[in-house]
Amino acid sequence: MRVFVTGVKGQLGHDIMLELAKRNIEGIGVDIEEMDITDPEAVRRVINEAGIQAVIHCAAWTAVDAAEDNVDKCRAVNAYGTENIAKVCGELNIPMMYFSTDYVFNGQGENFWKPDDKAEPLNLYGLTKYEGEEAVRKYVPDKHFIVRIQWVYGLNGKNFVKTMLKLSETHDSLTVVADQVGSPSYTPDLARIAVDMIETDRYGTYHAANTGICSWYEFAEEIFKLAGRNVKVTPVSSDQYPTKAKRPNNSRMDLSKLRENGFEELPKWQDALYRYLQELGELG
Repeated sequence: MRVFVTGVKGQLGHDIMLELAKRNIEGIGVDIEEMDITDPEAVRRVINEAGIQAVIHCAAWTAVDAAEDNVDKCRAVNAYGTENIAKVCGELNIPMMYFSTDYVFNGQGENFWKPDDKAEPLNLYGLTKYEGEEAVRKYVPDKHFIVRIQWVYGLNGKNFVKTMLKLSETHDSLTVVADQVGSPSYTPDLARIAVDMIETDRYGTYHAANTGICSWYEFAEEIFKLAGRNVKVTPVSSDQYPTKAKRPNNSRMDLSKLRENGFEELPKWQDALYRYLQELGELG
């Protein structure tokens, strides 16, 4: 099996390539230098020449706040870029996996969002990711995986954990938002479930994350505890930390569809964080 992976310089794409290699599955990895997903002709040419059996599409515009001021650029990548790939997958009749986000929901209440709940994006990033979902459903109707993920961190690139560790070098106290809750998700664990999926025909829309729920404040507390950093963390509300793009307060995701379709649940988020800090050499 040859699997085509976009966005391999990002956290998730990087680890999906590692997971494929671990299983002796050939991964053909590209980033913008090899294939600009906003160029439909380039997408058609590169994918056709690759001779692959499936596509895992990780490339995305992920700068959430910057998206609000760069509507066309963000949409060109997340919506039209995804559409370009989906069209080719449809023409070749091969499966496509697309990573979406908890931001497709309105982020209110305390319910656990199910994969078939109504989408109601609360910012431009979430809207364009949902437009990407719809393109995949339209052009690869029978052979797609749409996997919504959240609070992602890994070795390759910037993330909340690295930011907290960096800040702890110069701060003995920090304020962190406590009224936004979700599930931190470690990219090697997400990569495992993604490759598990792409080897099957159990298509559909899924939610994937490490199990368990916390706030950003609780996540920060656990980071400093495991890393042995003496940092006082004070919980604050989102109102005290305004951002350009509105963030969801409720990112609780119902993960039961994974189990129901025979996929192994991801480990608890605390276990994933421990392994990540161990990998970074940052355990206290």
